[in-house]
Amino acid sequence: MGESYVVLTVDPMWITKEFNGKPDSLFFNDGQRRIDFVLVYEDESRKETNKKGTNEKQRRKRQAYESNLICDGLQLEATRSLLDDKLVFVKVHAPWEVLCTYAELMHIKLPLKPNDLKTRFSAFDGLNWFTKVLRVDETLIKPEQEFFTAPFEKDRMNDFYIQDKDTFFNPATRSRIVYFILSRIKYQERENINKFGINKLVSSGIYKAAFPLHDCNFSQQSEDPSCPNERYLLYREWAHPRSIYKKQPLDLIRKYYGEKIGIYFAWLGYYTQMLLLAAVVGVACFLYGYFNQNNCTWSKEVCDPEIGGKIIMCPQCDRLCSFWNLSITCESSKKLCIFDSFGTLIFAVFMGVWVTLFLEFWKRRQAELEYEWDTVELQQEEQARPEYEARCTHVVINEITQEEERVPFTTCGKCIRIALCASAVFFWILLIIASVIGIIVYRLSVFIVFSAQLPKHFNGTDPIQKYLTPQTATSITASIISFIIIMILNTIYEKVAIMITNFELPRTQTDYENSLTMKMFLFQFVNYYSSCFYIAFFKGKFVGYPGDPVYWLGKYRNEECDPGGCLLELTTQLIIIMGGKAIWNNIQEVLLPWIMNLIGRYRTVSGSEKNTPRWEQDYHLQPMGKLGLFYEYLEMIIQFGFVTLFVASFPLAPLLALVNNILEIRVDAWKLTTQYRRMVPQKAQDIGAWQPIMQGIAILAVVTNAMIIAFTSDMIPRLVYYWSFSVPPYGDHDHYTMEGYINNSLSVFNIMDFKNRTQENPYLGLGSHTTCRYRDFRYPPGHPQEYKHNIYYWHVIAAKLAFIIVMEHVIYSVKFFISYVIPDVSKTTKSKIKREKYLTQKLLHENHIKKNLGVIVEKLVEGAANHLRPKSE
Repeated sequence: MGESYVVLTVDPMWITKEFNGKPDSLFFNDGQRRIDFVLVYEDESRKETNKKGTNEKQRRKRQAYESNLICDGLQLEATRSLLDDKLVFVKVHAPWEVLCTYAELMHIKLPLKPNDLKTRFSAFDGLNWFTKVLRVDETLIKPEQEFFTAPFEKDRMNDFYIQDKDTFFNPATRSRIVYFILSRIKYQERENINKFGINKLVSSGIYKAAFPLHDCNFSQQSEDPSCPNERYLLYREWAHPRSIYKKQPLDLIRKYYGEKIGIYFAWLGYYTQMLLLAAVVGVACFLYGYFNQNNCTWSKEVCDPEIGGKIIMCPQCDRLCSFWNLSITCESSKKLCIFDSFGTLIFAVFMGVWVTLFLEFWKRRQAELEYEWDTVELQQEEQARPEYEARCTHVVINEITQEEERVPFTTCGKCIRIALCASAVFFWILLIIASVIGIIVYRLSVFIVFSAQLPKHFNGTDPIQKYLTPQTATSITASIISFIIIMILNTIYEKVAIMITNFELPRTQTDYENSLTMKMFLFQFVNYYSSCFYIAFFKGKFVGYPGDPVYWLGKYRNEECDPGGCLLELTTQLIIIMGGKAIWNNIQEVLLPWIMNLIGRYRTVSGSEKNTPRWEQDYHLQPMGKLGLFYEYLEMIIQFGFVTLFVASFPLAPLLALVNNILEIRVDAWKLTTQYRRMVPQKAQDIGAWQPIMQGIAILAVVTNAMIIAFTSDMIPRLVYYWSFSVPPYGDHDHYTMEGYINNSLSVFNIMDFKNRTQENPYLGLGSHTTCRYRDFRYPPGHPQEYKHNIYYWHVIAAKLAFIIVMEHVIYSVKFFISYVIPDVSKTTKSKIKREKYLTQKLLHENHIKKNLGVIVEKLVEGAANHLRPKSE
């Protein structure tokens, strides 16, 4: 009821099983018309189902859609599958007139004349003999010819560089134009609302797939001499493991997959190159800490039987926890010396500068790519999404043109949608915070269990107790559980974020992706980083003292850090999350598609791939999905956050990221060229909303690293002790030293002051001890201000705040100076852009003048001929 279909009568006998016998053929059966897109559906008449009404409805929608495609000028040819009789492949071809019409509508820039201005310079031109081995083989992948370009206009067709109509539009441009048409063709009108677009037809099951074709098999060249074999070249020079050391063929990637994928791999490659410098400095700082750990005085005191061995620490929970000996933290204190060293401070400052250099130099590189790939004015050309156009039912007056235009909802409706979307995102963030609180409660509960069990079964010299302390066991298990919860919430929220963004209905694809990017990153930021923020800035900071501890929810006693601080635990958390995330992503991105394709080939092809046409081979590959590239960006930006936000606790993070990214580039390349269908080529000017996100992370990273050094590590208290409290009037030494630091950093508590004395466990051999020690700077029992913070505490707090202020101001000053002196677009690139724009306008103007002069001369000649012609009597 209320439904209408516009159906052009189609002879059902047009579906054939014939093809020209060449498996890699990219043409119709006549060998002349190129296949620009392929639609796949399941023939309802051959389905083994009783849902006749549903099948008939789907068939009518598909017939209406295909009829409208034909009416719009596209040419179709249907072929039944050789392997599965139910499958039908509809090959789509766009004739010259259709390509020209839509190229003008889409403002596609096309060649005017060859351009000799676009020369590419390299900082390593003087080292060609050295870098030659790193470059792709130019005898196989030849540099692309450059052109002056302009938005195509049919009225100015003679101005464009058209040598061959079959090659003027390259395959990527042809596929992009056809996809534009497929996304906007109507298939049903219901209650005055048009339903259109191939995406809805695929999602509703009317078509099973829609994709452009790969040009050949990735493992061997095509037998067709006219085939460019770009997929084969990409696999050989880019995706194959033996090419892991080579530079990426970015121009060929851009030509085959489009600018959107090209800019992603350009960014990922540049990020990886910059990580090399950070990794070298990080390894140097790590080695500095490693080789100097034996000179770590405070760690020696912890391990010394006469110092740490005689210090009895207070229980860290109320009932089941026992007194414990400081020396059991000997091994963790040695590890902590590696990371909590002066080199860490130097590295944190370096990374604050490094991230600014990376972002500024990337902007310059991005501007160069915009010029080289001709996307400088892309934003002005972008069309509205078909989903947006379909909902445009409200008429409003445009404030600029003062003309009527259609929009999907009023201003009030837009505000309501934004409010609902924001509320949904806020709810999910609260859900993450609730999960973090759950992990904290788990840590508090399990710590009590480990504290009660471990000491009872192992004596102080047992190697298990030596490494598996209650703190370590709690930290590792909580980190693993936290990672599992992160991945589960991540999987659920991905679907929720897409639903929210679809409801929001952004106008263009760029707006859509930017909106989804902000929602997903905000969620992922809280999801991935919340546990690290808790360990770094909250754990062990508000614990009170043994006689008056602070409780969570009035029940759970707050967690305490090891005597050396929570830095080692933060390092453990980072290693587990970064390592676990990398392993999970590789399983999800590589192993699963490979297994699915293997199963698909086993079930359908069964060794006959050599005789299977190209469209059928591609159909059995995995679909990439519209947001496939989005997840690649998200994965890398989350990693970028780990590398920058918490790098002060783990100097080896850039090295791990570097190794991961070197593999990631080739794995993504292998995945795209061998396991996935060819994506619809898309234009892109830059990396979109990811750029401001990285800039925000860079600014936040300065604060987090300064606070990690000040509040999470023990560096500032040690420096205060070294310069002030190791010598008179506070200390007993006659020179600056770290000796006695451990004793100075642990306060004294009288066990008779416990509110609950069940902690007095004779198992530990407390003997004649009447006091225990705890991590804080407080006056001892019997002092007029017993258990109040002492003067050393306030000196340390003042030093921490002063350090944060100085470090932030120094790094921010350097960052802003670097941002100022390094322009986003180099002077050379600006000149090239202006020069090319000037020559393009001049060329169009000259052609226009020549055309007008030709018309004038023609009219003058015609007038003269008429004037000289004798008048008839």
